[in-house]
Amino acid sequence: MKLYAPSTIKELKERHGFRLSKSLGQNFLTDKNIIDHIIEDSLIGENDLVIEIGPGIGVLTAEAARAAAKVIAIEIDKGLIPILRETLKEYDNVIVLNQDVLKTDLKALIQEHGRGGKVRIIGNLPYYITTPIIMKILEDQIPADSITAMMQKEVADRIKAAPGSKIYGALSVAVQYYCTVEQILSVPREVFVPQPKVDSAVLRMDVRREHPVELADENMFFQCIKAGFEQRRKTLLNSLTGTAGISKDGIREILAAAGINPARRPETLDLCEFAAIANLMVDYTKDHQE
Repeated sequence: MKLYAPSTIKELKERHGFRLSKSLGQNFLTDKNIIDHIIEDSLIGENDLVIEIGPGIGVLTAEAARAAAKVIAIEIDKGLIPILRETLKEYDNVIVLNQDVLKTDLKALIQEHGRGGKVRIIGNLPYYITTPIIMKILEDQIPADSITAMMQKEVADRIKAAPGSKIYGALSVAVQYYCTVEQILSVPREVFVPQPKVDSAVLRMDVRREHPVELADENMFFQCIKAGFEQRRKTLLNSLTGTAGISKDGIREILAAAGINPARRPETLDLCEFAAIANLMVDYTKDHQE
């Protein structure tokens, strides 16, 4: 059964009485070359555990099952579960869970089903919830080796953006703190059923074993980033004033100690510069505690 064929998708939908949910952003991939490319560049090994988010009708799932030791497919739409049971019935190494990935204990799944290989997370992520899913995996420190995700091209561009770019922001800094990022594929809208209004891209985010900067307080680091990018048009001095209760004079002192011009914009700072500011903010708050 060619699961990627539009005729197969149509037949499965009709036979199971399945209706697409606009609210879940469901679009099914129909290009076998792209499917193969995603699986190959996900670097799945025969001893690996794959966790797939949003398997749809099982197009990527089936290919991952051929490459991995075990695949856990997490699908939120209960209407797709009967279809997945049919399309994946020949694979005894696949577990299908009807759950919301944002409420799923991924650490427990990995502990139960991991076999000593690597853990690869893959998925054609719904556009409306791409960022929350990625950040949950990273912030919860899920013990995965990589995340290979299809997403809206605009989001992919933001994630891999470099300092100085107009689209470089808090998401760029956060993901690049946790991962190295590589775009492995551009995906035109025409290869989906139904066809979305935008193009997509596939990123592989390899989770770092060591963070690229040393932080005195990770919470302060992210607080600093959030404050910096909340009002992008402000200077660093103005955007950071009030962060962690630090006055404008205090921020001016911190930026001077970091050797950073207070008139710079947040989008010009790299990871190291944000880390330097955050670490100095930690020291400053300790020195000025009542």
